Parts: sequence; C-alpha cells; structure tokens
Amino acid sequence: MASLKLQNISKRYGATQVIADLSLDVAEGEFVVFLGPSGCGKTSLLRMVAGLEEASGGRILIGGRDVTQAPPGQRNLAMVFQHYALYPHMSVRDNLAFGLRNIGVKEVEIARRIAEAGRMLELDALLERKPTQLSGGQRQRVAIGRAVVKEPGIFLFDEPLSNLDAALRGRTRLELAQLHRRLGATMVFVTHDQIEAMTLATRIVVMKGGAIEQVAAPAELYRRPATRFVAGFIGTPGMGFVPVQRAADEEGFAVLALPGGGRLRTRVPAVGLPAGALSLGLRPETLHPAVDGAIQGSVEMVEFLGERTLAHLKLADGSALIVSLNGVRPEVGESIGVAVDVNEAHLFDESGRAHHALEPSA
Repeated sequence: MASLKLQNISKRYGATQVIADLSLDVAEGEFVVFLGPSGCGKTSLLRMVAGLEEASGGRILIGGRDVTQAPPGQRNLAMVFQHYALYPHMSVRDNLAFGLRNIGVKEVEIARRIAEAGRMLELDALLERKPTQLSGGQRQRVAIGRAVVKEPGIFLFDEPLSNLDAALRGRTRLELAQLHRRLGATMVFVTHDQIEAMTLATRIVVMKGGAIEQVAAPAELYRRPATRFVAGFIGTPGMGFVPVQRAADEEGFAVLALPGGGRLRTRVPAVGLPAGALSLGLRPETLHPAVDGAIQGSVEMVEFLGERTLAHLKLADGSALIVSLNGVRPEVGESIGVAVDVNEAHLFDESGRAHHALEPSA
C-alpha cells in the first residue's frame, strides 16, 4: 500500500477551469471516497491520479514519489471502472492473468495471485467461465479481482457499483468493505451515491464546483457539516433549512425568531456568530411532534417508508421542513407542532459557513 498526496492540483479544458488549487493527503491504508454531484470534478481528479488525464498544474505524489508526469503503468495503481471492460473471448482466469503476463510476471506467481484473489472474492468456481456466462455482480467481482492480482500500492474505483441493481449494490458494498479490511490497502473511490460513501469510507471528500467543501469521517460529516452545501447533500433526506432572525442572546447562546412567531433558544454560541441573515439547519430525526412545539407547520405530504414516516411541512413563511415520525401518521392538510432537539440544531450564515451547537457536557 502507498500514500497519495495531491498538491495544488488544477485542471482546465481550454478556457474552462474545472478544478482549481486542490490539495489533499491520503494516508496508507485509508479508504477515501470522493463524493459530490455530477460535474463537481471528482472523476477528473481520479483520472489525473491514474494518469489517464494530465493535470494542468500542481503535483501528484504516490508513496512519496512524484508521478505527475509518469505514465499510468508506472504509478503503482490499479483501477476498477464503472464498466467491467472484460475480454469476452477470455475465461475469467485469463482475464485476471492478462495484465500480469503483459508485464512479464512468471506463471507460478500469476497462479498464486489468481488463487488468492479467487478465494478472497469467491471466484474459484468461475475461473473457467467466459464473461457472458456471468451475472453483473460476478463480472464486477472479476473486474475487482483484476485489480487485486496486480497488488498495487493504491486501488482506484470509478463508480464501480452504478451498473448494479439496488440489492446487488448492497452486497457488493459489503464485499468491498471486507476486501479493504483483509488487504489493508489504500483505496480511493469516486461516487455520487452518499450511501456508498457513508458505508465504505474512512474519510469522505465532499466536492462542489471543482473544490473541496469538507474532508471528514462519515459520522462527523453527518453531525457537524462545515457548510450548508454539505449539510443538504449528506443525509436521506438531507438537512432542512428555515430562514430565521437572531432575536437575542441568553447565557451566551443565540435565541432565534422563527417563522410563525415562535422563539428558539439554541445551543449555538453567540460569540463569533455574524450579523445578518441566518438559516436554521435541522435533520428530520432531530424533530419531534409536540402540540406546543416551537415550529408550526401544515402537512403537505406524508411518505410511509416502513421503518419510519416522513412528514413534509410547509411553514408560515413558505419554507419547507421534513420531520421523521415514529408511530404517528398525520393527515395531509393537518397543522402540527414540532419540537427541536437544540443539541442537533445548526446555524448557517450568509456565506454558507456552519455554526454548530456546543457539544453537551458528559
């Protein structure tokens, strides 16, 4: 395994700049996921690491070695693509062996690596089959196996699960997580699917418009997002936002005037909180029905999801909020009150920067 260091990376396509001055360190053995909407630059960044695209500026170091100008074959990498790219006329065994034979690895060593990868990925019974005789999930395991047998310093994954159905994606996520634990390898994974990111990553790099919004462990991203974009992007559904006014400060904490006339004393320290418009950020599961709740709204839609029910509320100022309900199923058009868990309430200023509630003392 190897470390990865990106120093002031930029990428331009003609006059269009898609990545500007991006820096990131990935430690040996990490599973880092680049996450963001389409067009945010995550795939371009991965392809520059792989050597499939040239960086317009900056340096790429793998294992401490500058590989910015090195061809892909000299970067000690293995890449798994969205499309399996298997040779249809070759058996699984020959697909796994092809790249190793091209670089002159001895047949005894090739056999050892294939046997180990076959056991690890449960491909043993499939080694003599052709790709057309395999399911989509089996083909993806072969594509991953082709990377494993190279024994690279870093594994790169470019949305490898997007062609699988929902059930198969879940199983393959588990297999990838288990593979990372067994190999202890450095893995860099690109996706727009936050479930993949949250379940696989040791750290997630959230990207927007060619820049990094936040780098953090999944739990930290969810509980303490650095920006409004991250807060809204992470979570299913994402965090809801209510325009508020700062009414006063009490005992060092901000007190807010809410739509409809309610007031909420937050746990967000008043010190350092800028003047101007604010947004109150609330996740559905931190809100609870309460007749005298600080927030009042009208039910616009109800989603029954089995394990929970989501109520979509319209507030007095027209803003929307989603509440997660357990055992309660209001009617559309009904007015309900909602209480707020102030330990999980966040404020966002006009720049989108987050101001979090003070952590409760133990």
